Amino acid sequence: MKIAIVGSGQLARMMALSGWTMGLEFSFLADAGDNTDCVNGLGTVVHYDSALTAEALYLALGSPDRITVEKEAVNTQLLRELQAFCPVYPDPDMIDVCRHRANEKRWLQAQGAPTAHFYLTNTRADIESALEQAQARLPKDDNKPTIILKSCAGGYDGYSQWRLKSSLEVAALDDSVCVQECVAEERVDFSVEVSVIAARNVQGEIEIYPVAENEHRNGILLTTLVPAQQVSSEQRDQAIAIMRNLLAASNYVGVLTMECFVTEQGIVVNELAPRVHNSGHWSMNAGVVSQFENHIRAVCGLPLGRAQLAQGAAGMVNLLGIDAQPEQTLTTNTQLHRYNKSLKAGRKMGHLNLQADTPEQVQAQMDDWVAKLYA
Repeated sequence: MKIAIVGSGQLARMMALSGWTMGLEFSFLADAGDNTDCVNGLGTVVHYDSALTAEALYLALGSPDRITVEKEAVNTQLLRELQAFCPVYPDPDMIDVCRHRANEKRWLQAQGAPTAHFYLTNTRADIESALEQAQARLPKDDNKPTIILKSCAGGYDGYSQWRLKSSLEVAALDDSVCVQECVAEERVDFSVEVSVIAARNVQGEIEIYPVAENEHRNGILLTTLVPAQQVSSEQRDQAIAIMRNLLAASNYVGVLTMECFVTEQGIVVNELAPRVHNSGHWSMNAGVVSQFENHIRAVCGLPLGRAQLAQGAAGMVNLLGIDAQPEQTLTTNTQLHRYNKSLKAGRKMGHLNLQADTPEQVQAQMDDWVAKLYA
């Protein structure tokens, strides 16, 4: 079976590497001008050209049996045209939902999933009104923002977000920010951020990975601990139940990721990612079957593997703007994964996967690595 992946980054790389062990062949559709170092040597790379028809692109990709994606920033109209030649998963309609914050919030609420209270804005007056309404609803806290303004399209890893708590801050916003279509989310007071990663195949079989506990730095994921420790069994069950409902409601095929806040009132869904996710990278070494292999299994209509830890606990440390060398990381229960990228400030260059018998041991290892790598 041949699989075409839309995208040429590290997620495409890890999906292809997992599929190679299953005897599958891969090709990649890169945007014009995109760097393809992550996937070079793993299959045919085709650069998108708007002059080519969907059929011509399909043929250039090697007439794949399935098409999937590694990111949300894709041409969903092209994906719909490619559906005439083979199945495309996840469904482009669901990708459109997940990559537009307002549409995503509306869809989540329609499925009964709890989200932050939010306001739609596209003028400075809208943002000021959202701030005033949120101030009336929330307890005052001078150390925290009242609203988080997020562009509806294009934001990721903390980009295109503005934390606001006063009219002066609203007045200081650039005009270009104010005229964007945005959601202004009310502050959520939470104890920890978690994610739930699940796979669903064509036949409707579902596998859900252990709830992961995430720490971010400057809006970008820094570490992940599995299983999450700062979550009650009731909160864990609630998160998993929400995920099952979303998978069924969307007839989803592939891996879906749900990022959440844990609050005293329960789980609040922050956002969805219709793809494999950074917080699931630990599964490459510590999972019975990784998120990457399960995504490929799902889109191919194959039985899913068990989404379980192979041993007591696991963790992941992102390499953000640093490029660790193998000799630095050759220690017990640690694996280095590099993405073959050129070094750039803040860029995800790779990650470390860690395993131990207990979450406490993994957390201690992650703390040590963060201290060493980011000293």
